[in-house]
Amino acid sequence: MAELSAAERQELLALARDAIRKCLTAAKRGAPPAPPAAPAFMEKRGVFVTLHRGGELRGCIGYPLPMKPLWEAVAEMAVAAAFEDPRFPAVGQDELAGLDIEISVLTVPRKVAGPDDVRVGTDGIIVSKGLQRGLLLPQVPLEQGWDREQYLACGCRKAGLPADEWKRGVQIETFQAVVFGEKKHREGP
Repeated sequence: MAELSAAERQELLALARDAIRKCLTAAKRGAPPAPPAAPAFMEKRGVFVTLHRGGELRGCIGYPLPMKPLWEAVAEMAVAAAFEDPRFPAVGQDELAGLDIEISVLTVPRKVAGPDDVRVGTDGIIVSKGLQRGLLLPQVPLEQGWDREQYLACGCRKAGLPADEWKRGVQIETFQAVVFGEKKHREGP
């Protein structure tokens, strides 16, 4: 995975915020913005955009697989996290300034032999059995203070499976992520 410079990270964060702002001010959602110049932005990448407000989750949606160029995936997933996450109402104009945007740029998921191969704090997980799938980003267990068993149990629940299903046989895929954000919610007032 090509490393993103600090300037490229800031440009992607600005792109995400601008995509949300444009949707809030436009009557309807239009085409994504023109692609930025950086070659890294043209590479197809899996990406998640997470929104926080006041330290609380406000939306999180992404592509686990490299389906679109990075710049386009970031813009689309920022809009999706703001307006399409079914767990939350759509972001309102009055919330935009208080949003903290975080972007996770993913490696391609790979199947692992079993639960012991999951590295908490390094690996994101995709737990699946049949058509049921649950994904958790690598930063989640650190934010929640989970150990490996808790992490796998939550991945199972996210897939709609019993929490201990990972003990009976599920497919586990892992991926890593470069995670960066504005982190307003971690700073003081």
